[in-house]
Amino acid sequence: MKIIMLGAPGAGKGTHAKGIVEKYHIPTISTGDILRQNIKEGTELGKRAKGYMDAGELVPDELVCDLVVDRLEKDDCKDGYILDGFPRTIPQAEALTEALKEKGMAIDYALDIEMEDQAIIDRMSGRRVCAKCGATFHTVNIPPKVEGVCDNCGGELQLRDDDQPETVKKRLGVYHEQTAPLIEYYKGQGILHEIDGTLGIEGVAKAIAAVIDK
Repeated sequence: MKIIMLGAPGAGKGTHAKGIVEKYHIPTISTGDILRQNIKEGTELGKRAKGYMDAGELVPDELVCDLVVDRLEKDDCKDGYILDGFPRTIPQAEALTEALKEKGMAIDYALDIEMEDQAIIDRMSGRRVCAKCGATFHTVNIPPKVEGVCDNCGGELQLRDDDQPETVKKRLGVYHEQTAPLIEYYKGQGILHEIDGTLGIEGVAKAIAAVIDK
């Protein structure tokens, strides 16, 4: 099962990708991790990527795809994988499709966790993180016993800058402009599965399992 997770920031992609990894024992493949590993090991692809990065340039989509496909050929990916954070744009998706096709490979599922923007803003702006131990709470879904105080260590609960409503709106704007078009792209390939992100963690997990186990 070869999976791409789609959905706006805050929709729960990371949470549910972790659940899939634990249930089906497949790895999460992160382009950031791949880049760092190849550069550290001094591979040919890593050297090429480092050249762009040292020059302050973005690593070209084609090279990122080569790095990703090289990673997907490792033994731990033989039963499947989840791609984390890639592709983010249509050109990246097209490059990935072609690179995989050349290897006789293809993505099986594009799972789109859907939520309205306002629901995401409400979810993220209600999140509070302990400044001392990093524990996470939510003013509505997981409220602390004492408002503003961590249940675990008594530290101060804070609203992170990333979770400020205006910051979330900006991130959603970038998502809709650059990444949301991937939904139509993978729908055209016949592998898109839309998941209702408002079902809660257990509900979304069941919906994902219904797709994968079918």
